[in-house]
Amino acid sequence: MTSQVSSPAEQADGTDETVVGAQRKPVGTKDVRRLDRVIIRFAGDSGDGMQLTGDRFTSETASFGNDLSTLPNFPAEIRAPAGTLPGVSSFQLHFADHDILTPGDAPNVLVAMNPAALKANVGDLPRGAEIIVNTDEFTRRAMQKVGYDTSPLEDGSLDGYHLHPVPLTTLTVEALKEFDLSRKEAERSKNMFALGLLSWMYHRPTEGTEKFLKAKFAKKPDIAAANIAAYRAGWNFGETTEDFAVSYEVAPAATAFPPGVYRNISGNLALSYGLIAASRQADLPLFLGSYPITPASDILHELSRHKNFGVRTFQAEDEIAGIGAALGAAFGGSLAVTTTSGPGVALKSETIGLAVSLELPLLVVDIQRGGPSTGLPTKTEQADLLQAMYGRNGEAPVPVVAPRTPADCFGAALEAARIALTYRTPVFLLSDGYLANGSEPWRVPDPDELPDLAVRFAQGTNHTLDDGTEVFWPYKRDPQTLARPWAVPGTPGLEHRIGGIEKQDGSGNISYDPANHDFMVRTRQAKIDGIDVPDLAVDDPDGARTLVLGWGSTYGPITAAVRRLRTAGVPVAQAHLRHLNPFPANLGEVLKRYDKVVVPEMNLGQLATLIRAKYLVDVGSYNQVNGMPFKAEQLAAALKEAIDD
Repeated sequence: MTSQVSSPAEQADGTDETVVGAQRKPVGTKDVRRLDRVIIRFAGDSGDGMQLTGDRFTSETASFGNDLSTLPNFPAEIRAPAGTLPGVSSFQLHFADHDILTPGDAPNVLVAMNPAALKANVGDLPRGAEIIVNTDEFTRRAMQKVGYDTSPLEDGSLDGYHLHPVPLTTLTVEALKEFDLSRKEAERSKNMFALGLLSWMYHRPTEGTEKFLKAKFAKKPDIAAANIAAYRAGWNFGETTEDFAVSYEVAPAATAFPPGVYRNISGNLALSYGLIAASRQADLPLFLGSYPITPASDILHELSRHKNFGVRTFQAEDEIAGIGAALGAAFGGSLAVTTTSGPGVALKSETIGLAVSLELPLLVVDIQRGGPSTGLPTKTEQADLLQAMYGRNGEAPVPVVAPRTPADCFGAALEAARIALTYRTPVFLLSDGYLANGSEPWRVPDPDELPDLAVRFAQGTNHTLDDGTEVFWPYKRDPQTLARPWAVPGTPGLEHRIGGIEKQDGSGNISYDPANHDFMVRTRQAKIDGIDVPDLAVDDPDGARTLVLGWGSTYGPITAAVRRLRTAGVPVAQAHLRHLNPFPANLGEVLKRYDKVVVPEMNLGQLATLIRAKYLVDVGSYNQVNGMPFKAEQLAAALKEAIDD
């Protein structure tokens, strides 16, 4: 017997909660239902291993061949108070047999390890969603701690959902009774039991997780064996219990990807690999001067593992020392990088201005988070754009590049390096917490596809004085790029001045001449304005009158929302900016083609402000600053309202 469940075609981008094209077939005593996509959220205390559980489920899903998108969400505290709402950590995974763009608006399945996890997340669930709860944690004290006067498992408040009460802790301890572990040690493996249950439920491969556990606990084989036993026990529980009568299959996304070798990758990992690739393509050593800060620290951790590629990492005592060392490395001939988040950019601003004055290549990687001040360290935001554009004293223009997806962080790093090396300038690379921690499939590029970033250092004199003396002028520029020569210290005959005081055009001598300062300021601005960036591509199949313009990580939700509107018969155009300074040369012409321009941003309208100021176009803003990415359904409704207005 076959049954079909349908939903509107515009929701096939994976943002809706309704199952598309579900089929059921009997296998032995259990049915297997085929789905085209699923959204799962693991939630528990920050010490329950939810991020590890989600990451392992994601890795197996990637190896299976599904398209996927993830949204880790965790507290800023290392160990928030156990059993409290602020201490809840969650990991959402959306996987499908077709191309998807977002982690999904609402989970089809919630795994809640305690009352706090249930209460913090149940409001996001659509009616009919499945809830798997660890009943062992639903004690009176634990429920009262989060405001439950009666048990939600018994008072009927969850009647609209498919509730699966499972004593995860008890079952885990029972499965590990043959191991020489205390009860507390055994309980720590309950996340692996839950992972095993969900792996059975959705037919995920198991070999990779077992191999991972053996490697992770290689020095503690008893712990590795216990975790594997808990994982297998969860799988077997799903197979044998009567509470789970159905398991689910989500086929590989065979048509979603071009041919190639793929792997699952997070934004910070992709960015790290992009920096390494850039250094190899430029044949320059890579130097990272950094100070740990959430959510950028993973880049420091990752690059420190790759000394074999000529990477040097320096964990400085503070943000200022980190960028100072990086700028020194740039002066010495390295591809120099400093990584940080918004608070660190504020501290680095004077040295960024120095890099503008010295005209040296330097990549400033800003993984944006909620602010101001310490703000929301583990939440996402796009509110550093104006800081990147103008957050320095004097006229100090800096190019700005922004990736749009986790995998796109690789290409964005290469592009930022191209601009920095070609034009001898610091460059901002604006990622954010959503991209940094989220993941998706990434096609590993062939080395032949990577750009040639080869650099020619100055080798000899480049100017002849009136008396015939041949000298080296550090500010004698390339007529095409306006870049000054890059002279490595120690090269005979290329001695030259550096420092923050204004330089004389050409010679680089200190100059207080008003006319020279005016010329140098205008020249530095002209260099940035003249950077070669691709024209803005516009997706407009229907000749729409409204354009949705985005930048950075809003790409996925905007594209999903636009797909919904078009399927509903609403014509709408879409364009997405990678280069924010300078803007693409055709941006002004693109904006004038449309009656309405809407700019969704996770800030209070920073790109919209820049667009209005430069192009005198009355763009509309749609803004959100709640620390979370846009939901496609919410964005589609807002865009429809703007179009109809």
